[in-house]
Amino acid sequence: MNIKNRLTLMSFLQFFIWGAWLITVGNYWFATKQWSGAEFGAIFSTLGLSSILMPALTGIIADKWVNAEKLYGILHILGGLALCYIPQVDNPITFYWVIFGAMLCYMPTISLSNSVAYNILKNNDYDVVKVFPPIRVWGTIGFIAAMWITNLSGNKASANMFYIAAFAAFVLGIYSFTLPKCPPQKLIDKNASFAQKLGLDAFKLFGTYKMALFFIFSMFLGGALQLTNMYGDVFLSEFGNIPEYANSFVVQKSTLIMSISQFSETAFILAIPFFLKRFGIKQVMLISMLAWVLRFGFFAYGDPSFGGTFLIIMSCIVYGMAFDFFNISGSLFIETTTDSSIRSSAQGLFMMMSNGFGAFFGGIVSGQVIDTFFTHDGVRDWHNIWLSFAGYALVIAIAFAVLFKHKHNPEEVAQVSH
Repeated sequence: MNIKNRLTLMSFLQFFIWGAWLITVGNYWFATKQWSGAEFGAIFSTLGLSSILMPALTGIIADKWVNAEKLYGILHILGGLALCYIPQVDNPITFYWVIFGAMLCYMPTISLSNSVAYNILKNNDYDVVKVFPPIRVWGTIGFIAAMWITNLSGNKASANMFYIAAFAAFVLGIYSFTLPKCPPQKLIDKNASFAQKLGLDAFKLFGTYKMALFFIFSMFLGGALQLTNMYGDVFLSEFGNIPEYANSFVVQKSTLIMSISQFSETAFILAIPFFLKRFGIKQVMLISMLAWVLRFGFFAYGDPSFGGTFLIIMSCIVYGMAFDFFNISGSLFIETTTDSSIRSSAQGLFMMMSNGFGAFFGGIVSGQVIDTFFTHDGVRDWHNIWLSFAGYALVIAIAFAVLFKHKHNPEEVAQVSH
């Protein structure tokens, strides 16, 4: 295979591992194991904790001591071992620690896969800006393929989803050792402080009102990012408890319905340049927040009836806008407003606030709220659960529109995109 095809396979498997269980683990947790919502929220907090702790540490290791492709392979094999053990677990506390171990191995591989791809493409004289996006799209296709395989093989509520993910992790781990070598770059200054090595020097940006607001809103919106990953498939599957909906397509093929969200994600990426040029970074971020309100609101009124299914599909379509618009416009905001000396650290801090602290608190708090206020005799009140999430997103959107001041400068966006 040529270099581009080899990296495409790497990207496909990278997200296949995640897609095999991330959307359906709620079914396994609630339907098969019948564990509580509060404890389930803690499971998704492991994604946030791992995003805070690991990428910077593995980045230092790859920069100083170990070839990036080998470290990448080792992490996937270790993560695969943890995933293999999950079906043996019979209590939520042990489940938490095992999935935490798996995530400590998996989450840093997302940034490592980018580093490996960039390194190999540059060494082979490819235009990274032009060549990498089509390679990365295959990651989303891998995520969708795994969701479909888990559902169509009848494993959306069984422990086999973890074996499917583990098998892909082992294949990718072994495959990684065959990739072109990515030796340590030793780009980190020997005299850099420990905080600088970990990318923590960007925290000084909190001293600026505008940047502090941006990072705080990133955290609050990050709390919303994982909510539909956590609860979307369970929500659709639990319509099966209503006799008239038990055999409906929405219930039987819930994971396929949820995968529309990922298809939408790939489509809206293509629309971002138009929206950024037309409306500017702040407006695009605000559109994202309002899209989250619609995402949750459509779910609140959706059901497996004809009209209700249309609302569920609309929710999945607006997800692409909700997810992409904030992540990419937020990244561009940092690119256009921070000093080049800490820009890389600032991008890391943005991911840490949204996918780290945001996902951590979002997981913990949502699980507690659902258990305390919206679960009665083991039955979840999904209508009001989604309305409360929609209300949360609406409050964030209004506060962001009022408090966050940023003037649209089309030239800034144009400079970054070229």
